[in-house]
Amino acid sequence: MDGILIINKEKNLTSRDVVNKLSKILGTKKIGHTGTLDPMATGVLVICIGKCTKLVEMITSDYKEYIAGVKLGIMTDTLDTTGNIKKKETKYIEKEKIINTIKSFIGEYSQEVPIYSAVKINGKKLYEYARNKEQIKLPKRKVNIKNIEIISDIKYGQTIDFKIKCQVSKGTYIRSLIRDIATKLNTIGVMSSLTRTKQGQFTIEGSYTIKDIEKGNYKTITIQEYFKDTPKIIVDENKQKDILNGKIIDNIYNQDTILFIHENLALALYKTYEKDTTKLKPYKMFGGIK
Repeated sequence: MDGILIINKEKNLTSRDVVNKLSKILGTKKIGHTGTLDPMATGVLVICIGKCTKLVEMITSDYKEYIAGVKLGIMTDTLDTTGNIKKKETKYIEKEKIINTIKSFIGEYSQEVPIYSAVKINGKKLYEYARNKEQIKLPKRKVNIKNIEIISDIKYGQTIDFKIKCQVSKGTYIRSLIRDIATKLNTIGVMSSLTRTKQGQFTIEGSYTIKDIEKGNYKTITIQEYFKDTPKIIVDENKQKDILNGKIIDNIYNQDTILFIHENLALALYKTYEKDTTKLKPYKMFGGIK
């Protein structure tokens, strides 16, 4: 079985839990996800199966869209409402100031990775340091916030609550983004909910639950469907052998990226050869799949 499956992850499951469940249902071990969702998070989890696991790196690097709940006035150790409360404060912040501060995050900035994450430092995951109460300098990453906006009313009480929608680059932690927004507003804050609504070309509207998969009520996306906007070249048997052998070939097609096909089977994705731009070299080999 080769294909891409869009899962609508439910709460209280890790991304690994989803992969393990699907592995049993579909009867394959060659399966992987393309971007971790915390147990409290729901929404789009893109799963690659069989030879499509070669696409994991490409899909993981796509921009992601989230809807997140923001709660200002609380600080926890996990940066979300599942953690232990470390501090509380009640502060009034004008709506206009909240809106302008959130807009100011559009663009690139250096984001500190949360301690409760699976990022490895010296061979050990950060959450392991946190659980052992060990001090560790948290790494920072350049992230890009493509767009961010408030999509709900701002509710004032003991905390200030609202929802945001954002499109962000690979490696962005929404918990950390909310912490940084709160810091810029001179207060504290946590993430109260999270739903991934989109990843690259894949949307929550085209996703399936695990129950759907169990009932056989689903459709996988093929390699050719995934590369629907990529130029495709149908080759003969001689050219097919060159492609399957990973041969560097002349770029007679005047395209930077090409999906080569023979008898309706995807052979390989080729890209411009950086050492000689008149040629194409293999980028992802598929070996002939639908």
